[in-house]
Amino acid sequence: MLILVLNPGSSSLKYQLRRIGAAGTKPDILLDRVVDGPPEGRLGPDSLRAVFDMVDAAVRHTSGGTSLDAIGHRVVHGGEHFSSPVRVTLDVMAAIGELGELAPLHNAASVSCMQAAAARWPDTPQIAVFDTAFHHTMPGYASRYAIPEDLYKNYGIRRYGFHGISVEIACREAAAFLGVPVSSLNTVVAHLGNGASVTAVKNGRSVDTSMGMTPLEGLVMGTRSGDLDPSIVTLLQRRGLSLDEVDRLLNHEAGLLGVAGSADMRTVQDAVQHGDPRAVLASDMAAYRLAKYIAAYNMVVGGAEALVFTGGIGEHSGQFRSRVISMLGPLGIYMDEDRNDAAGAGIRTISTDGSKFPILVVPSDEERAIAEATAAVLLSNGQTTRNL
Repeated sequence: MLILVLNPGSSSLKYQLRRIGAAGTKPDILLDRVVDGPPEGRLGPDSLRAVFDMVDAAVRHTSGGTSLDAIGHRVVHGGEHFSSPVRVTLDVMAAIGELGELAPLHNAASVSCMQAAAARWPDTPQIAVFDTAFHHTMPGYASRYAIPEDLYKNYGIRRYGFHGISVEIACREAAAFLGVPVSSLNTVVAHLGNGASVTAVKNGRSVDTSMGMTPLEGLVMGTRSGDLDPSIVTLLQRRGLSLDEVDRLLNHEAGLLGVAGSADMRTVQDAVQHGDPRAVLASDMAAYRLAKYIAAYNMVVGGAEALVFTGGIGEHSGQFRSRVISMLGPLGIYMDEDRNDAAGAGIRTISTDGSKFPILVVPSDEERAIAEATAAVLLSNGQTTRNL
């Protein structure tokens, strides 16, 4: 089965063409590209046409010249509507669009991709796979805010969580590496990129996560503030900032960028090495916030069997991982610096042999998870193709 995976960001699009084979085998990657749009804007129709032309060319050059069987979309926010992947219909697109207020750049980009793909391949089924779905298992005491009940009932104000696609496949990989069923895995997963979150996973299910109703809550991120006193928002408004200005400040001008002057963790870590005080402060803030969440979530899962780092920073910044783990000695886990510094393409252990539980680095593969979820929805609906 040939599946196109579309993973849109606020102004970029990562796309892959994957071949799904027999159950239990990893999908083959036939095409893997990222295309950037204009700053502060989504990809336009011309860019999407160029992407789809490349996909069609790749499909034609596959063995047998087979056709595209399905399109899987990463959708950031599914709200309370969607707790599992679904086939895209006009009603589904409308519901995703209505959730745009909670993830305005990402959800709108997903709808644009769905519409463009439907125009290009009208007979090809499309499947929406939601970042929030994995977190629907959070209990009410973790997902609800202590606000009047009417605000939850009328507006759906609660914690949803994000990065669920990445966390779910990281759990599957970690469980296989440890030789335990994913259904019994107790772990803490840190997905660290420009956007970052940490999730408590108990018996293979999300029971708490650092992001909230939107991706702003939680850790210190590239341009997002993470946790802060809500009264800061009202204070800034009283000082003359508009709602849009406050929103932009907290989502696009805060985090590492606001403290260190750069949203790129690599740049920040380089500056730390040169003793830049702003970079040192920003790095320490981000590491401290993450270490607090990890320690708390170790309690939440009843004692973790592993700590998992994934995402771009989680996979590639050994310096930042080391800083975080240096704060977690009371948990009985310690970094093996040689293992931490060693490059590796696959899942690996970076903790000492004497640690209470292993620290793992698990490469992120959201596109694989989306492709597999897309195939599963089609098969569950009784759809078969000549390529399966």
